[in-house]
Amino acid sequence: MKAFARLYQRLDRSTATGDKRAALVDYFRHADAHDAAWALHLLAGGKVGGARRKLATTTELRAWVAAEAGLPDWLVADSHDHVGDLAETLTLLLDDPPHAAPDASLATWIERRLLPAANQPEPERRAAVVAGWRALAYPERLVFNKLLTGALRVGVSQRLVQQALAEWSGLDIARIAQRMLGGWTPSPAFLPRLLSPAESPEDRRQPYPFFLASPLQGEPEALGAAQDWLLEWKWDGIRLQLLRRDGEVALWSRGEERLDGRFPEIEQAAAALPDGCVIDGELLAWQPDADAPLPFSALQTRIQRRKPGAATLRAAPTRLLAFDLLELDGRDLRELPLAWRRAQLETLLDTLGDPRLQASPRLLPDDWAQAAALRAGSRQRGVEGLMLKRLASPYQSGRRRGDWWKWKIDPLTVDAVLLYAQAGHGRRSTLHTDYTFGLWDEGRLVPVAKAYSGLDDSEIAALDRWIRAHTLERFGPVRSVPPEQVFELAFEGVNRSSRHKSGVAVRFPRILRWRQDKRAADADALAALLDLAR
Repeated sequence: MKAFARLYQRLDRSTATGDKRAALVDYFRHADAHDAAWALHLLAGGKVGGARRKLATTTELRAWVAAEAGLPDWLVADSHDHVGDLAETLTLLLDDPPHAAPDASLATWIERRLLPAANQPEPERRAAVVAGWRALAYPERLVFNKLLTGALRVGVSQRLVQQALAEWSGLDIARIAQRMLGGWTPSPAFLPRLLSPAESPEDRRQPYPFFLASPLQGEPEALGAAQDWLLEWKWDGIRLQLLRRDGEVALWSRGEERLDGRFPEIEQAAAALPDGCVIDGELLAWQPDADAPLPFSALQTRIQRRKPGAATLRAAPTRLLAFDLLELDGRDLRELPLAWRRAQLETLLDTLGDPRLQASPRLLPDDWAQAAALRAGSRQRGVEGLMLKRLASPYQSGRRRGDWWKWKIDPLTVDAVLLYAQAGHGRRSTLHTDYTFGLWDEGRLVPVAKAYSGLDDSEIAALDRWIRAHTLERFGPVRSVPPEQVFELAFEGVNRSSRHKSGVAVRFPRILRWRQDKRAADADALAALLDLAR
């Protein structure tokens, strides 16, 4: 545990990517393989026991630490409110043990002490947690509490961890990223298998790491001639890879989840593909009569249904619009130019002739001015803008700038009023950075969106001071404030929703500007948002 605690401290104290990568390389070079597998799982965003194993709730942890430290409940709650981060609060409220216990490994703490207590009656879970508190000094106790709360945030992305593993092992990062996709168990055998230079049967069951486009900030003329690029619509659906291998069909989302059974019509169509091919594309809910995509909200009704019924299939039929061919006849095509891969894809799907699997239409403007005119009509088509892909580009992994760009249309905007605020997480756990905004409806403000990003550090600090000085009520960590501050919010789309009291749901809301030049009475009405809803 001490080695992982030292790694956590190095990562938490550093803001330089190179320093973080060096810390990771140093840890993996010296760590036990079992501990390293658990560290990899945690740093990549995994939690102890996953979502189904209950260790302790926030209420239980605050009650247990109050009893252990001999403090009243109100003081623990107030400390948590001021510190913001529960794991740090728990650590600060307890003294170090008078005698240091022998150091146990990270894997031992997790597998022999925490996981056996998960989902057990409250006394057994409490005993396991309190035993950890009594045995660990501050650095290890902080990490232990981070494991309990699932809030191990140290500014490390999964790709940075993969870069460190690639630097240490010499293995290609794309192979490491592929092997880390999907679910895997932290075990002593996992790390050697992950970093093995030999191809294994397991590699054939995994998708390839997704290639992600970067936002185009300037004008496309800087990219050169339009004829050197493949232009497509930027669809608003679910990015996925379709694998047809070894007589089976698998759909993998970009979120590293297999979607077995959720889209049977796509699986049925894919069964006619030749064995040994992998297609990258966008899954959309589609209205065949209009030959146009349905809103993303229609697709959402199917995402969590593992066995959709006939009514669901009729209400939101799906279509896969394919834009890349990554494998054919078992051959990895990713290093070949996009122009060649795309031609093979179109030939393959034309031969198949199934409307449920189609190539995403190519757009053929003569120049960038014509491309801009096409982009201007994106919202009417139900798309988010254009994708620009260099015809000579290979299929890379992750977000690599230069070859794939997303040229999105300007977002929709409204002026909304701040209603509630809550402290953030990690480095911002002492500041109110999570906000709820409302619009006017028949003389009252109705909550319509939550936003967490868009303000700079000085604005966050100023708004935090205002929130603390003007708090009306507290509901746990949430504070209500007077309806005085107006903000311009941006979002990608809006749909009518019976699940929200406002009747609408917005996609990807964020703050554009703090409108200190506006009064709350000048904010927009809910009716304006409803008019934009599809």
